[in-house]
Amino acid sequence: MASPKVSIPKGTRDFTPVEMNRRNYIFDTIKSVFQLYGYSPIETPSMENLSTLMGKYGEEGDKLLFKILNSGNFLEGVDNHTEAKSDYKKMTPLISEKGLRYDLTVPFARFVVMHQNELTFPFKRYQMQPVWRADRPQKGRYREFYQCDADVIGSNSLLNETELMGIIDRVFDMLNIKTTIKLNNRKILTGIAEYIGEADKIVDITVAIDKLDKIGLDKVNEELIAKGLSQETVAKLQPIINLSGDTQSKLCQLEKIFTSSETGQKGIAEMREILDLLGYTEIKAVVEFDITLARGLNYYTGSILEVKADEVAMGSICGGGRYDNLTGIFGLPDMSGVGISFGADRIYDVLQELNRFPENTQTSTQVLFVNFGEKEMKYCLPLLAKLRKKGISAEMYPDPEKIKKQMSYANANNIPWVVVVGETEMLENKLTLKNMQGGTQEKISLQELTKSKVKTKK
Repeated sequence: MASPKVSIPKGTRDFTPVEMNRRNYIFDTIKSVFQLYGYSPIETPSMENLSTLMGKYGEEGDKLLFKILNSGNFLEGVDNHTEAKSDYKKMTPLISEKGLRYDLTVPFARFVVMHQNELTFPFKRYQMQPVWRADRPQKGRYREFYQCDADVIGSNSLLNETELMGIIDRVFDMLNIKTTIKLNNRKILTGIAEYIGEADKIVDITVAIDKLDKIGLDKVNEELIAKGLSQETVAKLQPIINLSGDTQSKLCQLEKIFTSSETGQKGIAEMREILDLLGYTEIKAVVEFDITLARGLNYYTGSILEVKADEVAMGSICGGGRYDNLTGIFGLPDMSGVGISFGADRIYDVLQELNRFPENTQTSTQVLFVNFGEKEMKYCLPLLAKLRKKGISAEMYPDPEKIKKQMSYANANNIPWVVVVGETEMLENKLTLKNMQGGTQEKISLQELTKSKVKTKK
């Protein structure tokens, strides 16, 4: 009888030890920079009430929420609702009250409202947890993936945007990924909508033009017309989408266009202030004003940004923006925040494609002690303990197998150093240290081993 086919849901992945070591390298790098900039960690539940999640991401985002069926007989509440049986929107609240979080920002806003009396504002938090989206799986897009967020809430200062861009620059510099930071402002997009006479369709416009680099200008125009914009209105939009020149030139052109849009003018002023503050930093990344950048989440109200890897064809590997009243939805108005989110899974794919993972991310173990038998094992155990006290990750092969098998274990697990202790070594109070990459070996003391031969595990 054939065994049943074993699989996992589409858009999810298992991670091998090598992959986890590499992922932890990314997480540890990002976390170290968050802490360097004064951010504190929090965590929130994997599931939230649907009343918390729904309506915060736009209509398209709501469709991508994973809903959790109520426990027990979840169909019990549907029996007396004939109409709901043929309408999923009416059916959903009857059978599901909770959902898996779509991002970390909305749960963070809920967290701030619930814990406002325990927090000191401005509050700077980082959060590194998985999120779920019922999206179509493809390269760089998964249904379960990690986000690494940093937000500061309770401050209107644009210095926060500058600091977050500094975090982005430092993280990718440490990861050896060359990036371009694309910057825009939702107030500028509002100014565009007002200029073309479609202020009430700002959501439709931003959702459409945000897809420009994915589907092209013709498809964007088709989508705008399908949303109710006239051919003349779409034609009026084209010169703005195709603005040419450097950042300052584009801002000057927009300033003339937005003569009747106070919101648009404010967006330009904010953009200029951020760029001015960046001039006083040592940011290495290219910062580029992108008028088509919209980020399709409804809660953004000011600065928005996305980060692209320069050397790999990949979607954004980091993004974020300012939200002025997200906590207001939960009963705490006038609490402006701004944040960024690193896509750890896409960053992994970029590093993998560029072959830029450091060699020491291949394994957790730096040193393997060969096991010749009980006598040698007992002699090595105190040496093993001393290595670990020095912060050097080490292990002993558990069984006294043939040395060839133990060496194969070291190779298979990318362990760079093997320590051999037999009768001769015990008499001389020495260790034979074998370099598994170079194939060389030498007799040394334990002190020499801990001082110069292997690196501590950070």
